[in-house]
This record gives sequence, structure tokens and C-alpha cells, in this order.
Amino acid sequence: MHVSMMILGYAALLCGSLLSVALLVITFRKNRKLFYKSNGFLNESFFLGENVLENTSFFSAKNYYRSQLIQQLDYWSYRVISLGFTFLTIGILSGAVWANEAWGSYWNWDPKETWAFITWIVFAIYLHTRTHRNLRGANSAIVASIGFLIIWICYFGVNLLGIGLHSYGSFPSTFN
Repeated sequence: MHVSMMILGYAALLCGSLLSVALLVITFRKNRKLFYKSNGFLNESFFLGENVLENTSFFSAKNYYRSQLIQQLDYWSYRVISLGFTFLTIGILSGAVWANEAWGSYWNWDPKETWAFITWIVFAIYLHTRTHRNLRGANSAIVASIGFLIIWICYFGVNLLGIGLHSYGSFPSTFN
């Protein structure tokens, strides 16, 4: 149960984090285009006497659908990350119970255990930022994107160390 919960947790957290990365990309591109349009507005429209309302695109259908997409990405990333966080919590707790039976202690500060705990903390911070209205959207997506990198370190990077109780899949040392 421990391994399957951890894999389900990591998979859901990766999917939710990817949705947050997509949210950041779309938000960043939207803000960059508005910045360029506003600079063009100040440099050309103001001095050439053009119609101001023609050059503003704040109320266009494209921006409406883009903001709807951003809201949907935020909504679904929150739902998927919440599910993954639940699986990760169950996986860590069931692993601790199993470790107590197998090795006589609940927690050994093994590199894999430590990075799983760091992953849990990062996504707990993400869920905490979601409770604050001012930190939703891009701010919480930044935390989820950091979590995306942490998962890769935890899932693959720690295995390459080849130390600890969870040592498997490491590179053999062939230095002479």
C-alpha cells in the first residue's frame, strides 16, 4: 500500500504541477503582451492622435477566454494537487507504520524519506497559499512549480545517490 500510494501521490502532484506551470506560462505571456501593447499605446497612439479605444484589447473575446482558461487551470491544478497531497500523506504514514514493523523505528531520516517530507511540506505550503485570496492564481502556481522540481529530485535524484534504506537504481561507482 505504501508504494502504490506514493506513486499515485507523485503522479497526481506532477499532473497538478504541470497545470500550474501551464497557468504561469499563459499568465506570463498575457502580461507580456499587455505590457508591449501599453508601451505601443503610449509611444504611438498618444502622440499621433489615434483613437484610444481601437488599440485597447482589455475587453476582447480573446482576453475573456484566456482569463477563463487561467481560472480553469487554477481550479483543476488545485483539485489534482489536493488529491495527490492526500495520496502522498497516506503513503508517508503507511510507510512509517511499515518501517516501524520492519526496522523498529517510524522515521530514519533516510534521503528518500527526507525528500518525501520536503515534497509534503512544499505542497502543504501550496495548499496554505490557496486559502488566502491574495495568493491564489500565479502566486500559488509558483509554489506548485517549485514542487514540480522537488518531486523530480525526490523521485529520481535521490535514487542516484545510492545511499540509505531506499537505495535502488543508483549508478555503480567505477572510478579507478
